[in-house]
Amino acid sequence: MADATDRKLYLGPKLRVLRRELGLNQTRMAEELGVSPSYLNHLERNQRPLSAQMLLRLANVYDIDIRDFTARANDGGSGELSEILSDALVRDIGIARDEVLEVSENYPGVSEAIARFYRALSDLRRLPGEAAAGERGPAPLVAPIDWLRETIARAGNHFAEIDAGAEAIAAQLSQDPALLQAELRARLKDRHGMAVQVLRADVLAGTLRHYDMHRRRLMLSERLAASGRLFAIAYHLCAQELADAIAAQVARTAPPDEDSRRLATIALTNYAAAALIMPYDRIRQAAEQCRHDLPMLRDRFGVSSEQLAHRLTSLNRTGTRGIPFFMVRMDRAGIISKRFDGEAWPFARYGSTCPRWDAHGAGAVDQVSVQLIETLDERRFVTLAMALPLPPGARGRAVIALGCEAKHASRIVHADGIDADKDDAVEVGPTCHLCERRACPDRALPPVTRALDLHGYERTSAPFPFRRV
Repeated sequence: MADATDRKLYLGPKLRVLRRELGLNQTRMAEELGVSPSYLNHLERNQRPLSAQMLLRLANVYDIDIRDFTARANDGGSGELSEILSDALVRDIGIARDEVLEVSENYPGVSEAIARFYRALSDLRRLPGEAAAGERGPAPLVAPIDWLRETIARAGNHFAEIDAGAEAIAAQLSQDPALLQAELRARLKDRHGMAVQVLRADVLAGTLRHYDMHRRRLMLSERLAASGRLFAIAYHLCAQELADAIAAQVARTAPPDEDSRRLATIALTNYAAAALIMPYDRIRQAAEQCRHDLPMLRDRFGVSSEQLAHRLTSLNRTGTRGIPFFMVRMDRAGIISKRFDGEAWPFARYGSTCPRWDAHGAGAVDQVSVQLIETLDERRFVTLAMALPLPPGARGRAVIALGCEAKHASRIVHADGIDADKDDAVEVGPTCHLCERRACPDRALPPVTRALDLHGYERTSAPFPFRRV
């Protein structure tokens, strides 16, 4: 009950849907719950939050699961829909926030349909006119990367069958990363006839790893770090021994095209490799014991910061869940190249992140930068950021950031010294063009939801002054 009652719950649309599913009018439901019809009407119109007592009454009278009823799986739904409806194509309609909230809460299928159409429109906008229907035929309506992100998000980035298969293999192997790599190489050779060879970088000509199917030889570049070599060997072992489980999961996702199918296969094989190197129970228990000390966990399992961060977002097994982290990989400009939303993603799903989020500037590979942030709806998050090693030939360093709701701060050693409730938090927004903070000095763009309020006789400290309504 703690998760359901430590915040104000405005669940009017869900309550209304429940009442209609039960075939009750407001008077009858109010009578059964022991409240007045006017009070129930206020609850349904989100004019009052649901109390803990009311949640218990609903559970007892109508035999509902409180966790399911209060689940925030669609938290991002209204935000995403608001973002879509701020597009220049429909912005002039001026759709009220209450309308957006009601659609996202009451009609999630409609929201998802709108989101798919918008993603398709975005893809078409990026295409040159002559390429929309070239020799290869029309482009897919949903970009494979976008489809994969949505698919993984719906699954909570957790695939139980693959996890179980990887754990079964890991149980037969060493827990020491150095010994594990040797054992994986031997297993590949003995069971699958695949040899592993480390070659000079110039021989592989810019490729970090390559599998020669004819000679059954996995070639790894000398430039590949120890964590990368371990992961590459685990990847190819899982591709052999967990092929059926991976293929079955890919089939269940129903990829819309061949590129999406291949991308899903690669992503789930990566998932399997991470689960083999960092078996579920071991990584979850280790994380809890060391209070999510990222450098310690990284060294203990012999993985990279990115591999570790990705794995921490996948600890979503029923009954033994870890902290519901979100994760992002981005460059210094805030451009995102990888994202896992977790239970709560505080930024926009399209475009870059807020410039006030310090994660962009993380500069030390072995140093964890911590920040307490607060969103427009006054939700607080703790974020952890680490710079990634500079890849060969690259000029721009990427950053990995993990984040979770501030209520989990006591479980994170890097957040020691932060009072998640009382300390001043840095106010962040979803992204500049959707943010309505008036006094933000870091604003790069005006909000598309408000008209500019420009005057020649004054200059405000924040750029792009805009009207309140």
